This record gives sequence, C-alpha cells and structure tokens, in this order.
Amino acid sequence: MTQRAKHTGSFYAATRNDKTERPILTGDMEADVCIIGAGFTGLSSALHLVEAGFNVIVLEASRIGFGASGRNGGQLVNSYSRDIDVIESHYGTDLARVLGDMAFEGGRIIRERIDTYGIDCDFREGGVFAALNPRQMHELEEQKKLWERFGHQQLTLLDRNAIRGAVNTEAYCGGMLDMSGGHIHPLNLALGEAAAIEKLGGKIYEDSKVIAIERGASPVVRTSSGSVRCKYLMIAGNAYLGGLVPELAAKSMPCGTQIVTTEVLGEEKARSLIPSLYCVEDCNYKLDYYRITGDFRLLYGGGVTYGGGDPASIESFVRKKLEGTFPQLSGVRIEFAWGGDFLLTLSRLPQFGRIGDNIYYAQGYSGHGVTTTHLAGRLVAEALKGQAERFDAFTQLKHFPFPGGQLMRVPYTAIGALYYGLRDKLGI
Repeated sequence: MTQRAKHTGSFYAATRNDKTERPILTGDMEADVCIIGAGFTGLSSALHLVEAGFNVIVLEASRIGFGASGRNGGQLVNSYSRDIDVIESHYGTDLARVLGDMAFEGGRIIRERIDTYGIDCDFREGGVFAALNPRQMHELEEQKKLWERFGHQQLTLLDRNAIRGAVNTEAYCGGMLDMSGGHIHPLNLALGEAAAIEKLGGKIYEDSKVIAIERGASPVVRTSSGSVRCKYLMIAGNAYLGGLVPELAAKSMPCGTQIVTTEVLGEEKARSLIPSLYCVEDCNYKLDYYRITGDFRLLYGGGVTYGGGDPASIESFVRKKLEGTFPQLSGVRIEFAWGGDFLLTLSRLPQFGRIGDNIYYAQGYSGHGVTTTHLAGRLVAEALKGQAERFDAFTQLKHFPFPGGQLMRVPYTAIGALYYGLRDKLGI
C-alpha cells in the first residue's frame, strides 16, 4: 500500500476544513490542459480554465497546498515584491501602466472566489504596513502616491498615535492602512478552490510527482504510475519544482521563511494586541508579518533563509521577534511552529512565460504570491482562450540568472540582504 504524503505540522494543516485524500494518477490520460502543482498558481489557473470549459488535470507531488500556498502568512498584499515605480524605471511608462493596472486585481479575484464558491477561510479585511523609522515612513508616503496614481484609493496614512491604535506596540513610528488588503486561512482557501475545480469537472491527483516531461506538439507528462497527454502544459511548481525544468531553476532560488502560532488567546486578549484585527507587516527588507487567526491566536512570521530550509529551532528564532513586538506576550505558549519555501527571483519580479508554443509557466513571486498567483491563473486562462495581451505584458519582464550561478547564488544573495538589513537597523 502506498504511503500517502502529509502536510507539514502547521496550524493550517491542523485546522483545515477538508481532509480528503485525492486519488493517485494511474494509467494514461488525456486533457486539454495539464497543470503541474496544486498550489495557488495551479489552482487559480485550473479554476479559471474549467470555468471556461477546458478539460483540466492537475498533478500534485504531495498534497493540495503542500508548499508555500498552504504555509504562508495568509496576508493579501497588493502589487508586486518590487513595486510599479521599479518597473517604470526599468521598462518604461507603457509597460508600467499595463502591469500597474493589474497590481490590485489578485485580491479582487480572491474575494470573488470566496463569494462565488462559499469558501470558508476566515477572511478579514484590512492590512497595515508598519514603519520602524522615519525613512520607512517617507517610503510609505511615496508608495501611497504611487498606488493612487494607478487608481488605488483605499489607503490611509497613520501617524504614531494612529498606528498605536491599530497595533498595540511601541515599535512603530507610523504606517499605512490598505483596506483592500486583508488576511485568510490560506490552506482552506486552496482546498475550497480545489473543491470548486472538481465540482466543475476538473481532476486533481495527489501523490503524483511528475518525473519527466516529453515536449512536443502534444506534451506528455509522466509520473511513476501514469501519464497525461495534453494540448497545453502549465508549470506551477514554484519553489517545490526542483530540477524538473532546468531553464526555470537556473533563474530562481528557493528561500525559507518561518511562522509560529500561539495558543488560543481569546478575543479580548487578541484585540488588546491588534484591536482592528488587521494583518500587519513591517517595512524592513527581511520583514516580519503577523495577524490574529480566526480562533484568536497570534500568528507571527519573519526572516528569510536563503536557499530554503529552516533554522535549528523555529520557535526560538521567531519568539525573539514576537516578544520584541509584543513584550506583553513574554513567555506565551507556542502551539505550532513551521517553515516553508517561497521562490525568489533576482529582480524580485514574477516570471511568466512560455517554453515553445504550448508550455506555460508562472513563478517567482518573491514573497507576494497570495494575490499575484490568483492573477496569474486568470492571465493563463485568458492566453489559452486567445487573449494573451495581459499575459504577454508580464513576459516582457526579464528573467535574470543569479550572479555566480546556482553554486554562488545563496552567499551572494545573503551578502546583499546583510547590507539591506544593516540599513534597516540604522534607519538610513
């Protein structure tokens, strides 16, 4: 009997709504579209495609939402990891306008999915960007102007008193509230989207790791116990794709991040920390992020391990940050601690593209994946329906290799992060 894969020991896995094990792919099958990866990119693509009438098969090496999609901080953060002004300075006003017009679409798609399919994922409105020093506050003021230039109007600057009203800590000098942000239980969102795909006739196979891709006019995707021949292939493995597609692995790098969840605090104590129940992230280069869960725990994450993996003790690593933000929680019991990998690109901009005419990919959201993955799925579906203009706009973003190749990408990136971390500490 085959040993089935298990989710990591996270709060999300322990509180997921759907514990169904999907079947393993066996035998030879055919589909209009085969998708590798049942995270947000793959699920969003599949759901948009089945809604459009495509016959879709999704192959997942482990479990639905096993990777970053089911382990992340659960925050809906708008735009991209490098903002629209960076795109404008490198690629010009025309491309910046097109991508800027899409920068806030992913969050709207998530809300549509929740409403349309009745997905129970503890959705709450509102997200705060918190400034630790005057330089960061100035950057938030500029970010507000930038986003408003692209039509995003749900923003409010917070001075020291106002942010203290939103987050009960002395850590911040100000911030910005984005009411189109928010937070979710990401694994339950992924599982709800999976159920919607299946209800509409799509098929999802778990424990079905792809071991080979035969490229050609009709690509064939092979697992150890079956295959899928398709008209189009969508690659959505991100940090968990491994070396299956070498040309994608060469221009990206898995990075780890770690999260803890406290014991249940109760609503009164939870609101004493974050009265608004907004999610929060600070403005450091290696930022911390946190929020109150649906059952009133504090979920707190932060830091980056380049190349992926976790520190020796996740609890010790994150507790120091948590108690630095909220000294009133000193000694609080940590009930869950876990890590996971996201995929970083050198430019910190997402990578969309084609390999040949019929293999599509989207990856490398660099920490902004919850919303951008959902946008990616819509754009892939548009492209396969013959409306590729918006997908092709993203393909104009260049995919750079890391300096020194795969051998040296970790130390070089760590050196860069050390520089930015020092700037954050000095406030310069």
